[in-house]
Amino acid sequence: MAAKAITVATAVNQALTAAFEQDDRTYLLGEDILDPYGGAFKVTKGMSSRWPERVLTTPISEAAFTGIAAGMALRGARPVIEIMFGDFITLAFDQIANHITKFSMMYNGGVECPVVIRAPMGGGRGYGPTHSQSLEKHFIGIPGLNVAPISRFHDLDSFYSHFILKESRPTLIIENKKMYGQEYIGTVTEHRIFNVDLKGGPIPSVLLTPVSTGKADVCLISYSGGGDIAIDAAEELLMEHEIHTSVLILGSLSPLPLTVLEEAITDVSQVVVVEEGSRVSGIGAEIAAALMEQCFHKLRAPIQRITSGDGIIPCAADKEARFLPGPKSVIDQVLRMPGVS
Repeated sequence: MAAKAITVATAVNQALTAAFEQDDRTYLLGEDILDPYGGAFKVTKGMSSRWPERVLTTPISEAAFTGIAAGMALRGARPVIEIMFGDFITLAFDQIANHITKFSMMYNGGVECPVVIRAPMGGGRGYGPTHSQSLEKHFIGIPGLNVAPISRFHDLDSFYSHFILKESRPTLIIENKKMYGQEYIGTVTEHRIFNVDLKGGPIPSVLLTPVSTGKADVCLISYSGGGDIAIDAAEELLMEHEIHTSVLILGSLSPLPLTVLEEAITDVSQVVVVEEGSRVSGIGAEIAAALMEQCFHKLRAPIQRITSGDGIIPCAADKEARFLPGPKSVIDQVLRMPGVS
């Protein structure tokens, strides 16, 4: 009998629950995370009933409960904090940039501060300018901080277990809001018209290549919810335009998996980076710069970027859809590229 389909939100809940079952040093802090509400996206539902002493609701002060988590981590706990909407992580920026990520280096490795910060990012749900942003680009340049985006193809039990129970550095986990309600796929070897392979580790990236050839003319690089946009675009490019396209879904944004990136772009003619954040100084810019530095000789054309628009994210569904990247914007960009269509 096939396993019952579950949503990504349920898969994250199960992964958090598994971590709590394995280690009683784990704690969860955040706003409105107690039952029966279970958080804004119901990801923590049921956890406070099982562990009332370790699932702690907090006042509306991201700076305060992030600082509390830092102190807990310094004392040996393994705290996880939930930022209700990723947009609100700006209120905890000082704690992250000037404290949590600095302690270990300031004390010459004598202390560790392995705080895990879960941040729901992204639009597509009509939440408007201050509840729909993708702000992860502002964190990838902070030394000492892991930035790791989940996808529907990652083994989320292993993903969360690694960062919550094993990692010595603080970690920002990017959870795409729209993805919460989508079906969780997990580790598979095939998906639709693609072969699926895991590349690198300990948190792998996911490489999808056309089943028909195993090779590609174009490589789309993305992460989190952008991975699904890239997959939809790659499928249409093959079926409607006979352009063989691979998709690399990153498991880490900081540090970047440079070896995986280099292998993924080998032998392709064009590279496009897809991200939901804004264009200037974005994830795509960093990936493009890294690839130019590491493997310029393998690039056959300039790397292209697909991002959201320049401005605020609208509430209205039609305007939001035009503002955010989608399969059509990716396809149009690929078809404009010389030597592809």
